[in-house]
Amino acid sequence: MSIKELILAALLAAAVPAAHAVVVAPDAPAAAPEAAAPEEESAAVVEGEVEEFDEEAFIASLNFQTGQVVIGDNLATLNLPDNLVFLNGADAERLLVEAWGNPPDAELPLGMVLPAGISPLAAESWAATIEYEESGYVSDEDAADIDYADMLKDLQEESAADNQWRTENGYEPVELIGWASQPHYDDQGKKLHWAKELKFGDSESNTLNYNIRVLGRKGVLVLNFIANMDQLADIQQHVPTVLAMTDFNQGHRYAEFDPDMDEVAAYGIGALIAGKLAAKAGLFATLLILLKKLWIVPLLVIGWLGKRLFGKKQVEAPVASVEPVAEPAAVEAVQPPASTVLDLNKTDGDKP
Repeated sequence: MSIKELILAALLAAAVPAAHAVVVAPDAPAAAPEAAAPEEESAAVVEGEVEEFDEEAFIASLNFQTGQVVIGDNLATLNLPDNLVFLNGADAERLLVEAWGNPPDAELPLGMVLPAGISPLAAESWAATIEYEESGYVSDEDAADIDYADMLKDLQEESAADNQWRTENGYEPVELIGWASQPHYDDQGKKLHWAKELKFGDSESNTLNYNIRVLGRKGVLVLNFIANMDQLADIQQHVPTVLAMTDFNQGHRYAEFDPDMDEVAAYGIGALIAGKLAAKAGLFATLLILLKKLWIVPLLVIGWLGKRLFGKKQVEAPVASVEPVAEPAAVEAVQPPASTVLDLNKTDGDKP
């Protein structure tokens, strides 16, 4: 079975039982033979038919916005220059899942910024997802005192410890190679950006994890770039523009913080940067957990990189069923490593 087949089988296995569950009255007669015909036809389709992904039709279905765009509930405004476009949360999720092969997230992003005039399915394209973490007012008092060289050493040591856990529990390691761009904090604009170079397993291509955080009164705007290391120079050219175009609206601005009314986050600038290596860098955390639960050997697959390595995206026919693999009599619950700053700040009782 190919990697794509394993992933598709794993994702659909959880949904198939619910989709086919039927409530039958106690004395209901058996279904007529004709009723089984659709399932037989569906089973025939499962035999291996592959539907080619229509890139042109998919891109035409996306609503690319330009100019001034308000995101969230009047939370912030993006003043897009001519060389950038915006997709709302629903279209951004479609691009991530349907086109780039990532598992769906539990919550839609606020949107996504992309370069104008380039197909999002082209190898040279990139994207920056936009989310909001309402975690409280983040104090920036520690910003001037951070030694980023020491921080990097600490992060690399933590990475080695996390990788031991990942290896022992069937996950591929995630190595922090170093800063792709050293952290920089703009005290006037209350905006922070940095980039990490990551290596997933034995992949020949390293991953660029470029982050922007815009501090607000009650939380932080989170912008994460999705790109490869060979696109670093292009991303760095766009970072100043993305920083300049993104601002909180009145009522949500950092300067409007009211200590008598607003909550203060349990972390500062250093913790925003030092958050554990994000499994979500490739947006595959959900997939890994699902594969683990189904007792299929976890395969670390990044949708964006997979698209580039394996060529055009293909949509495979639905899988009717997956032969279950016998589970051990008792399984000890396994908690994946922290993947975001919010995870780091949860107490044991808060964790799922």
